[in-house]
Amino acid sequence: MADYPQAAVGVGEVKAYLRLEGDGEDAVIAGLIRTGMALCEAFTRQWLIERDGSERLPAIGDWQRLDAAPVAAILAIEAAGGTLAATAWESEIDAAGDGWVRLLVALPGPVTVRFRAGLGSDWNGVPEPLRQGIVRLATHLFTHRDAADAGPPPAAVAALWRPWRRLRL
Repeated sequence: MADYPQAAVGVGEVKAYLRLEGDGEDAVIAGLIRTGMALCEAFTRQWLIERDGSERLPAIGDWQRLDAAPVAAILAIEAAGGTLAATAWESEIDAAGDGWVRLLVALPGPVTVRFRAGLGSDWNGVPEPLRQGIVRLATHLFTHRDAADAGPPPAAVAALWRPWRRLRL
């Protein structure tokens, strides 16, 4: 799972939705929130909260799209010899939030692109339907954690997340 700088949903929100009092289940709920965030990011193919990341790419001169989205900034490109000069590469962030890079110099091995990506700078910046889907998924996982016949998550979770889903060919 990703290392989130903060949760997109608070433990208190999930506890209120479950009508729970007391702190005995807080650690379980926090884990379920992190699981919900990871599943939301996998489903939508977008990072929820802005954070730094890196991606390893082949050292070629063609434009290459980063997997993470939406990209807020492309910070640096590193090769075996260290950080490349800004004149050794180009970058672009398109209107859809896709980050693109290309090398302007020939290199013998792969490069590592350092970037910052995410929908919001903090949990308040994450769209409410995504947050609500995480709450609903966390409460579903909590209430069915010991049930052998729990079934799939509520269809409402996918319905809340689907408008933000990014598909690629």
